[in-house]
Amino acid sequence: MYTGRVTGTVVASVKEENLQRVPFLTVKLIENGEDAGTIVAADSTRQAGPGDFVYLIGSKEAAKMFRRDLCPVDAAIVGFIDTYNEEL
Repeated sequence: MYTGRVTGTVVASVKEENLQRVPFLTVKLIENGEDAGTIVAADSTRQAGPGDFVYLIGSKEAAKMFRRDLCPVDAAIVGFIDTYNEEL
């Protein structure tokens, strides 16, 4: 599990069938209270938007969030962080 801040959206012209109507968002990762400089594209199972602090899961567990057949997902947003105690 890791944390990050949503920075934008990704538009895909072709998607896998199980990922239709699932938004892709760009997330800038946070490590030890600082921006890690890494940006990942994550599938959103929640209604996250730019500026939201979120936590993500990766690997096979991310694909299981969609409760369908196994789909090609490497990172999924699974929740929001209300407050962050570190100064970013």
